[in-house]
Amino acid sequence: MLRKIFTTSAFIVISLSLFSCNEKKKIIEENEITLVMAEVNPEDTIAGQMDKAFKEKVEELSEGKIKIDLQCAGILGDVDSVMQLMMKPNSTIQIHRMSAVNLAIYGCKKSSLLSVPFTFSSREHFWNFTRSDTAKAILDEPESLGLGVKGLFYGEEGFRHFFSAKKIQSVADFENLKVRGTNDKAMQGLLKGLKADSIPVNYADLYSSLQTGIIDAAEQPIANYLSNHFHNICPYMILDGHTLGVMETVITLECWNSLSDKQKNILTAAGTYASEYCRKISQSQEEKVKEQLVKEGATITPVNDVTPWQKACEEVIKEGSAVDEKLYKEILSYAK
Repeated sequence: MLRKIFTTSAFIVISLSLFSCNEKKKIIEENEITLVMAEVNPEDTIAGQMDKAFKEKVEELSEGKIKIDLQCAGILGDVDSVMQLMMKPNSTIQIHRMSAVNLAIYGCKKSSLLSVPFTFSSREHFWNFTRSDTAKAILDEPESLGLGVKGLFYGEEGFRHFFSAKKIQSVADFENLKVRGTNDKAMQGLLKGLKADSIPVNYADLYSSLQTGIIDAAEQPIANYLSNHFHNICPYMILDGHTLGVMETVITLECWNSLSDKQKNILTAAGTYASEYCRKISQSQEEKVKEQLVKEGATITPVNDVTPWQKACEEVIKEGSAVDEKLYKEILSYAK
């Protein structure tokens, strides 16, 4: 009786034993696989659109044999809960688009340099950086630290700006203001320099916390400010551009190591495509968003001179860049 009982997986193993190594590899590659990808933002944000471009390119290049199950708007959990899951064996989520600042929380000191206030002077500066060996070294950092994830590609969701229920016109307006503070050192140092009160709030609770007055202000890239409808309760945004929203997409090492060279090449090529797609849409998307926000009643205040902001952040800039001064200077050099 026992000889007649075979599971599907056992049958596949026994069947594969009849083939050569190359034939085995070909059979495995021909099997369809589905990789789950988590995104905390809605699909219509810059991040969501970059994810979608990655998904479509993977499925195109693999002729449908690799499918990306993209789940947006935090359906699979917030950034921390997704990352915690991905660092464990047998994760049900294989790919995650996250911010460099989130990786810094997990000990990625090189990634932390990307969120030091006023590091990138322009989008062109950032994209010059992404094409460098310096950028690759930072993307490889999570794997080298043994976090169980590997960096795939970069993106950016625009410069981050503060928004609030009451109009903010200068650095002086931040004194004693209750601002959402994340637990990364860069944000804590920034708020300390601005003399604001840092209040910890989970991203999933951000809207309700602003609505109920638990906090007075927060910060986001302008596209996310619109997509998450924050302007409905906090109609004032000041374009201080304290940091660029640098994004890093990661994949679990367990998943990566299970892929064939052909499959890895497909994901790498799709990542390059998605990164370039992000570069093309980020600026134009932001201009359209600004126009829409004004039409919907938001007040957008430009900052013509960032000097007072940089001065307020002197301490955190010095402290943040001290993590690796040589590497930080390399990052700054790509502005030329």
